[in-house]
Amino acid sequence: MSSTTSIPPAPLAPLAEPAEEELAARLRLSATRLARRLRQEADAGLTPSQLSALAVIEREGPLTLGALADQEKVAPPSITKVVANLESIGLVARAVDLGDRRFVRVALTDAGRGLLEESRQRKTAWLTGRIRELGPCEREQLAAALDVLDALVSGDRP
Repeated sequence: MSSTTSIPPAPLAPLAEPAEEELAARLRLSATRLARRLRQEADAGLTPSQLSALAVIEREGPLTLGALADQEKVAPPSITKVVANLESIGLVARAVDLGDRRFVRVALTDAGRGLLEESRQRKTAWLTGRIRELGPCEREQLAAALDVLDALVSGDRP
């Protein structure tokens, strides 16, 4: 049994109109395909779990393994393996917490920071190339759709 905190499922919405359900299904599928393609374009030579852990460490700063496991919603033994692999290839380093020497924090190395940046640049370059293939009207539609997506994700009304 996992010791991680589980996230309760979102409450079911009232039955949607068929058009709304179809739109939701298409959006979910498109988002999944885009995320998969961007992972492929990242070409970082790491697993999605390893890339995600690196990104969290970058965003949150040096973290204990327990805090990283909480952020990643995985069991501590799983994050220990991920960090050990990242450490073995020089992307993260462990350091004793100066405030409490019983704790170890994991931080990005310059190599880890560089790998994340290169990965992001490759993904952005791929997307930029795809967007350049769109006509002006399609680009405007995409920009408007992004505003709606941002509002949808944040919970703010467009």
